Amino acid sequence: MNTKTLVANGILAALYIAVSMLVQPIAFSAVQFRIAEMFNHLIIFDKKYIYGIVLGVFLTNLLFSPMKAYDLIFGVGHSIICLLITIFICKFIKNIWGRMIANTIVFTFMMWIIALELKLAVGLPFMFTWATTAIGEFIVLLVGMPLIYLLNKRVNFYRLITGKTKASQTF
Repeated sequence: MNTKTLVANGILAALYIAVSMLVQPIAFSAVQFRIAEMFNHLIIFDKKYIYGIVLGVFLTNLLFSPMKAYDLIFGVGHSIICLLITIFICKFIKNIWGRMIANTIVFTFMMWIIALELKLAVGLPFMFTWATTAIGEFIVLLVGMPLIYLLNKRVNFYRLITGKTKASQTF
């Protein structure tokens, strides 16, 4: 991993933790709005962002989660699985908006993993919890789409992590 990628992922992980800390009361429960989840959209610009996102999720769950052991397994696992699915899907979708929509659908649907965690950890009803966590995830990612899109226009997330132009991007 080159220095540019390492630094970008370190900053991403730190931002994920900081944003999660600000909304801690609504980031861990059956109804959750973990605002930092909008950073999941960065994966559509370059698969190397997986390191910063996963590290951010891991450290956030380690530092702030009331269910540390469960969140370190299920929460981090959820992120890894969803990000890998999105990386695979992005090989077939070239449009930024199409990629963000696909990413939103993947993360929203896969919230069953978090619902299972909450059922096992505290006995919450699975279907209800799947619905509430999925709605929260969907809203955060939906609101995050235009924000990340506009930030990319200003920052160029692909060039930020690779130093290359978009023309040489491979997924």
